[in-house]
Amino acid sequence: MTSQILDIVSTAAILFIVSTGLLLVFGVMKIINFAHGALLTVGGYAGVITTALGYNPWVAVAIAALFGGALGLVIERFFVRPLYSRPLDAILATWGLGIIIGQLITLVFDRGVHFAEPPVTGVVSVLGESYSIYRLILIGVAILLGGCLTLLMQGTRLGLSTRAVIMNEDLARGLGINSGLVRFLTFTLGSALAAAAGALITPLASVDPNMGVPWLMNAFMLVLVSGSALGSLAAASIVLGGAQVLVSSYVSPVLGGLTIAVLAAVILRIRPEGFSRD
Repeated sequence: MTSQILDIVSTAAILFIVSTGLLLVFGVMKIINFAHGALLTVGGYAGVITTALGYNPWVAVAIAALFGGALGLVIERFFVRPLYSRPLDAILATWGLGIIIGQLITLVFDRGVHFAEPPVTGVVSVLGESYSIYRLILIGVAILLGGCLTLLMQGTRLGLSTRAVIMNEDLARGLGINSGLVRFLTFTLGSALAAAAGALITPLASVDPNMGVPWLMNAFMLVLVSGSALGSLAAASIVLGGAQVLVSSYVSPVLGGLTIAVLAAVILRIRPEGFSRD
């Protein structure tokens, strides 16, 4: 029982980490960054390369964040910014860029499966049951990430400007806020978080050019039911991630993989605002 509870909490933490960057971009820019999955994959390969070179796996997270941020900067400046007034086209552009990035990764690394060393190995006893230390660490990472982003949004000028843009961009511009700069910084940060998340989840699974696709689908559904609030994302991750764990354990792992998408669709049908309080 203890192990299952920890599975639910750690799965929710992983989903939160993976989805946060996508949530930030959606909240500010009102578009879904479908290059998010490719950025996760970039982070995964950063982990593979870093450990292959003999560096500490934690270094991969920082390197992945730098690469992801740089890619996000380029994507926002040259592909997304000209399409601000055409959000559907912007979504298609990021989807196409995700495919291109995936193909470039395939050209460099081929379609083979790669693995990365975890920064921490072994298990620890929790209430008499052994559990992965690394998955427990990821719970702490999710809490730290949520806390840092909350402080950023609530306690800094950039955060206040971002919240103003989320609530009413036209009014924010009227108050002198540079919404273009807010969009640029948000997209770059969201991309950096996506790649860092890819590096963090790499030790839990194999890495290949399509690694980010299933994570993108789950993150997409979680963001849809969360709106633009971190608290709503945390709640959705716990509820839907917990359901995924239970279905996978008691019914079928295949059905478990579909649980988040199915439940998100049902929730949005019954409650269009999802978990958001807005």
